[in-house]
Amino acid sequence: MKNGALKTCKFKLKNLFTCVVFSTVAMLSCNNTSNDTANNPKENNLSPRDTGAIYTPPDTSTIPHDAFGDMVRYGRELVVNTAHYIGPNGTEGKYLGNKMNCINCHLDAGTRPFGYSYFSTHARYPQYRGRENKILTLGERVNNCIERPHSGTPMPLDSKEMVAIVSYIKWVGSNVPVGQHVKGDESLEIEYPNRAADPEKGAVIFAEHCSSCHGKNGEGTWNLDSSTYTYPPLWGKYAYQKGSSPSRVVKLARFIKANMPDKKATWQKPFLTDEQALDVAAFINDDRIHARPQKKDKTHPDYPNPATKAIDYDMPPYVDTFSALQHKFGPFKPIVDYHKANKQPVVW
Repeated sequence: MKNGALKTCKFKLKNLFTCVVFSTVAMLSCNNTSNDTANNPKENNLSPRDTGAIYTPPDTSTIPHDAFGDMVRYGRELVVNTAHYIGPNGTEGKYLGNKMNCINCHLDAGTRPFGYSYFSTHARYPQYRGRENKILTLGERVNNCIERPHSGTPMPLDSKEMVAIVSYIKWVGSNVPVGQHVKGDESLEIEYPNRAADPEKGAVIFAEHCSSCHGKNGEGTWNLDSSTYTYPPLWGKYAYQKGSSPSRVVKLARFIKANMPDKKATWQKPFLTDEQALDVAAFINDDRIHARPQKKDKTHPDYPNPATKAIDYDMPPYVDTFSALQHKFGPFKPIVDYHKANKQPVVW
């Protein structure tokens, strides 16, 4: 085999290995050893949109062998190996501010139920986003992720990489009716205790179930050549930004409940209780002890319309009388009850 062909072969094999590894890795992948003292949480609480059969995305073997199929395959490769292609040392552009990959949040390349899946994403965009207080296209939403969790710079909307990612997201949701939700397309519902989420209790859970993969200081674990993370950072300079979706305690707790610890939890059989998921999410997202990147563009405030602000967003102003600390950690029921009593939206 000639040297050029050999290098190509090695690169493809490396990418294949990376795909296999990252398809099993999540943003909060934790200790994989068995735990004889695991909890036995109660049955899941599913919202009305989660009733019925779980959505099944098409198999990759059905991606067509045409121009569109080529873009779908490239889009999946970008989702799996984001840092390689568009990271700080990217081969096709340097748009990310860190070396995380899309699959660190969108599990199994956006095909895992309740794992920030792409199931109905294409079917529901363009859509209104309260954080920006405007209608966003799907391409703009992709850039929103590049700017926030990845602390990066927006890609051109007509770039090959953007078109490829959008094509892949469209393919994942091929069978979803326009404008509709399907089971597994958002986060698993949880019940909220009559207390605030407790970062101190969360620290104990983190030390026992998460630190072996994400590091004692939440710094994550690099892969062999330090080109990206095997287990991503959860706070610190290269983690997701404050104000991004995972930095919200409830948003993160729902993700944790359905998926973490990795290889232990599934949405059908969670490992942690609702309260434990909230507590560990509170510990991870406690800005008083864990620094994280800040939004670059501060000329456009998040949630300029307070009425559409997420309940667990911890930066005022609000349309209610509760403190930023309670919006951050809870208890959340009084806030929800207030909004309902005053005919204000309840936004998660």
